[in-house]
Amino acid sequence: MRGIVCRSLRLQLVAGLSIALAMPALAMAAVNTRLATQTALTVETRDHSGRTQAIVAVTVTGEDGLPASGAVAITDRGNQIAGAALNAKGEANLTLSQSAGGHLLRAVYTGDATHLGSTSQASGEDAQASTTPNFQVSASPATVSLTPGQSGTLTASITPENNSTLSAPMFVTLSCSGLPDQAACTFTPENIEILPTTTSPLTSTMVIVTQEATVAAAHTRSNSVAWAFLLPGALGLGGLAWSARRRPWLQRLTLLALVGLVTMLGATACNARYDYYNHGPPIPAATPPGTYTVTVAAQSSNGVTAITNTTTIALTVQ
Repeated sequence: MRGIVCRSLRLQLVAGLSIALAMPALAMAAVNTRLATQTALTVETRDHSGRTQAIVAVTVTGEDGLPASGAVAITDRGNQIAGAALNAKGEANLTLSQSAGGHLLRAVYTGDATHLGSTSQASGEDAQASTTPNFQVSASPATVSLTPGQSGTLTASITPENNSTLSAPMFVTLSCSGLPDQAACTFTPENIEILPTTTSPLTSTMVIVTQEATVAAAHTRSNSVAWAFLLPGALGLGGLAWSARRRPWLQRLTLLALVGLVTMLGATACNARYDYYNHGPPIPAATPPGTYTVTVAAQSSNGVTAITNTTTIALTVQ
């Protein structure tokens, strides 16, 4: 009997050891279930009011040949300058205003739950110098991932161009658009001043806030007293209405009871204000999940002409 028990224990130990040894391999297999991807980048340049614009097209494809989802960032010599969400075809299109000089652009796909990240080949471009006072706007990081209820902090940078020819300070106002529902953004400061002597980028702190679904706190006030009056009153009113056919004087009493019942209903649960105070405000909706392209706009005006430059970032709400 002892021999059988010992053999059983040895078998259990061997089985447990085999499972323990197999766990790392299983975990590694689970990690490697994400598909490899390939990111392609094409860039075309054009002149726009004396500045060079780069028209950027990105395509991300999984190793199964299907388009990937998620976000891509555009880097210039390793620095993130813009981001965008991939559409249903696994594509993203951006228009970038480039500062004077050489640029080396790459597209970096950040990956998602089923796809691994990848980086495109570099594309070199040369941009001409601006002949009039202008500026370039960028935001870093170019991709942000948040859960509902979280907030993210970015840095918006304004880089002056040919500002030495300014005859007066140039004021730039920052704003954003393209946020999902139940999300907002703020800039501190919202207005930036460019002087003729400004030689380095000026920055503003950008904060994106998302909304978490919360359960409204209900008041625990008891409604038993109200029901103690309402229920017997309603039954009594029904009896009065039935008896009014035989006793005319009860008609006046029935009318008075109706007025009293309506007044009580207006002061209790049938009143919207009563419901708000006793059950709280409606439950706010959460920011919907998804990947969104958020546009950061910088606008300046001298009273005659307006200058607007934009960049984009990719916001992922998980």
